[in-house]
Amino acid sequence: MKDRPNIVFLFSDQHAQKVMGCYGDALSPTPNLDRLAARGVVFDNAYCAAPICTPSRMALLTGRWPHEQSCWTLEDYLASDLPTYAHALGAAGYKTIQVGRMHSVGPDQHHGFSERILGEAGPSWLGVARQKLGVLTGAQGPAGPDPDSPDGTAISITRSGPGQSGYEVVDDAITEAALTRIDALAASREAGDDTPFMLGIGFVLPHCPFVARKEDYERFEGKVGLPTIPRADPSNEHPWITKWREYAHIDHPADADVIRARTAYYGLVHALDRKIGRILDRLEETGLGENTIIVYASDHGEQIGERDLWWKNTFFEESVKVPLIVAWPGVLPEGEHRANVTNLIDIGATFIAAAQAPALPRSRGRSLLDIAGDPQAPWLDETFSEYVTDLSSPWTGPEMLCQRMLRHGRYKYVHMDGYRPQLFDLEADPQETNDLGADPAHAGLIAWCAERVLAGWDPDAIRREVAARCAEKAILRDWGKATQPISSAQVLIEDSDSWLDPRP
Repeated sequence: MKDRPNIVFLFSDQHAQKVMGCYGDALSPTPNLDRLAARGVVFDNAYCAAPICTPSRMALLTGRWPHEQSCWTLEDYLASDLPTYAHALGAAGYKTIQVGRMHSVGPDQHHGFSERILGEAGPSWLGVARQKLGVLTGAQGPAGPDPDSPDGTAISITRSGPGQSGYEVVDDAITEAALTRIDALAASREAGDDTPFMLGIGFVLPHCPFVARKEDYERFEGKVGLPTIPRADPSNEHPWITKWREYAHIDHPADADVIRARTAYYGLVHALDRKIGRILDRLEETGLGENTIIVYASDHGEQIGERDLWWKNTFFEESVKVPLIVAWPGVLPEGEHRANVTNLIDIGATFIAAAQAPALPRSRGRSLLDIAGDPQAPWLDETFSEYVTDLSSPWTGPEMLCQRMLRHGRYKYVHMDGYRPQLFDLEADPQETNDLGADPAHAGLIAWCAERVLAGWDPDAIRREVAARCAEKAILRDWGKATQPISSAQVLIEDSDSWLDPRP
């Protein structure tokens, strides 16, 4: 193995795996990520630990499942005394730098990173007003119906198209800050400092609002059609999915709204890719790309209307599966794909293994280096994801629900406490249109999967913990509202940074 490598981690928000050229998208919205894929290994079956931002990201940092650190929602703090891969790398002598989004809530905005440059698109505290998005307020997720929509469709779908989201303004600033820090690292290297570094760069895009700048929107206008995966037959669709769709006001959106939002999403992906391209170019220009692991991933997917579902919030592939590229020129193969079932929590273990840093004592992550180098290396094709809603925010759903997914080999099983399970044979049914969760012919497999999912995961105990945390968060929310603490890691945007272009 080469000397300890530098590490660059490019981490986006809400990027659907299939909306990438290297994963087969014919519109090729990601030429720069595709060239990174050509230099590395692409993982085709990578999943997130939770299909929502904060718990997914905090699990990646620690290598622990959400229930092992009581972090399930966008408003749960990650305890500061839980070691992260950044702590491990710092202990091994690495410079650890985070530029941009981390999506951590609370006073700890470092979690092991020695430097935190810029930060979030929103506040770090509960009870403090969220980011200003002007006309796009509410369009960043399932926040309710558009009062101007005749059919009551969600704001996120109707207020879409060409224009500008303040989130892209944040990513512009993050990109410039990352380039500046790369230049400084290169200057230090020229001056004789050979300390290895870990540079994390967190983007907000392509997270909705589904609004892209005009040139990016027009690039895909007329090329992006309606979704291709239909919702399940009412006799077979899981009742929770039906309930969620109705609650989120995405039951019957107009075709024009759907196509416009999907087109803008492609534009946002392309905008993200262009910013990443600038970073990849700068690494090459400064010579910092040599003996450097570059990883790209996203915290969860985006359903962009498939099955009449949007955002994340489910365990369908479009929501819970993520893009994952690992490139280490001269060490790992180039231009290859791996079908192994992996998880975002494996990324931290991979960094630690490459850096020869101390392993995190209770991490569930597995280094990807062996299977990246050899697809026949030993590996258990199994992973988990979980999603627990607590009714603290409008985007959580109409009821408190404990859910956990198991992907084992060709099968995906979803336990929904209080409901029947879901079961899909992904080899025979890759679009997940035939739910086998109520099929007596699969009773034995369902029982085995249930036992596997519930081992160490107790929905009743989780409900009690979530209820207790909700009571505690109510006080934190009232405190934040009364005291208005300043967020130490926030990129300030104004209402004027977001707009929609007039429609013809």
